[in-house]
Amino acid sequence: MLGDEHLQIDVRRERDRVVVGLRGELDLLAAPVLQAAVESPEIDDTEMLVIDLQDVRFVDSAGLRVILVAYERSQQRGQAFALSRGSAQVDRLLSIAGLDEHLRIIESPDELLV
Repeated sequence: MLGDEHLQIDVRRERDRVVVGLRGELDLLAAPVLQAAVESPEIDDTEMLVIDLQDVRFVDSAGLRVILVAYERSQQRGQAFALSRGSAQVDRLLSIAGLDEHLRIIESPDELLV
């Protein structure tokens, strides 16, 4: 598990995907930790990248930027990309930023993408 006191990151492989599970706050201090995780070589050879926001309490603009970088990186790799829903604050921020219209949002990291 990676992270600091603000954000804990758990990277795990599940069938056809890598799930990057987050717990805590994705803010300016924590964003570089997530960026390092999504750029790790173990994510390169999977069909899908899922960022699990279920245990994230807060996201700021730096966190949004890293989510978009992760999406762009997965597109470069030819991978499917999805976010699982987070707290009400996180879901509202994704909606206000318009990301819920452009990124695939799933209920849980185990949900099958079609």
